[in-house]
Amino acid sequence: MIKYLLSLLLIILLFSCSADKEFPGSRPDIAISQKDKALQDSIINEHLKRGAWTKGLYSREWQEEIDKGLAKDSTIAYLWQQKAMPLFKQGKYELGIKYIDKAVKYNRQEWQEYRAFMKCIFAKRYQEAIDDFEDCIAHRGNSYVMDHSYYFFIGLSHIQLNNFAQAEVILKEDLARQSEAHGADWVHYLDHFYLGIALYEQAKYQEAITALDKALKIYPQFSEALFYKGHSIGRLGDKEAGNALTSKAREYGEQGYSVNEDNSIYERYPYQIRWELYD
Repeated sequence: MIKYLLSLLLIILLFSCSADKEFPGSRPDIAISQKDKALQDSIINEHLKRGAWTKGLYSREWQEEIDKGLAKDSTIAYLWQQKAMPLFKQGKYELGIKYIDKAVKYNRQEWQEYRAFMKCIFAKRYQEAIDDFEDCIAHRGNSYVMDHSYYFFIGLSHIQLNNFAQAEVILKEDLARQSEAHGADWVHYLDHFYLGIALYEQAKYQEAITALDKALKIYPQFSEALFYKGHSIGRLGDKEAGNALTSKAREYGEQGYSVNEDNSIYERYPYQIRWELYD
């Protein structure tokens, strides 16, 4: 009997270590009993759905309602994420990161990819974003967040770190994977655009034009793609044709034809032009 109990204890310890290795610092879902889950759901219903969500997104009351819920159970990852989200949209990145770290601590599986996205697009902490996305890939493979693959955001982060050759390799490989899995027509226009940017920044102007043309086939009025295509053509020697395209790009840009991601109303995406400031 003692030998059986020792064997059982060893199995439990091994399983526990394995879970910590897979998602270090996280609270495994299996540790939450049905009773605990029901209690957490009741807290979310009371303080989020019937609480914070009835207040203004950026209001003091939003934060206070969530704090009431966290006072009852500080391990509810969703409450930490909802506490962080409006702060990111207000540009309060330091606070937002502090709280989204808590969400990841208690449910890494659910919120690590979200944190990586927020670091890339909002907080501009590109190496940290790469680290988070690479960790997600290592533990569960490539996936999608906010309509784009993990590799897309890794490539975008490398562009922002001026690692253009590395970004080119990553984005080309990701485009090939997506095309093989879903067909070339399935690929998002921004995948082609940012590959074009990585090539443009390496003075590979003809290749950049090819990539930008693919983005423009999907989104013909895309002002930034037209702008960088115009500059590429100019750098190849046809300044008149290049200037004509950049003028057309400005016309479309002033009409609002720019990056149209959902979060672009809060944050300017890399290489997105502020046409009202462009001269």
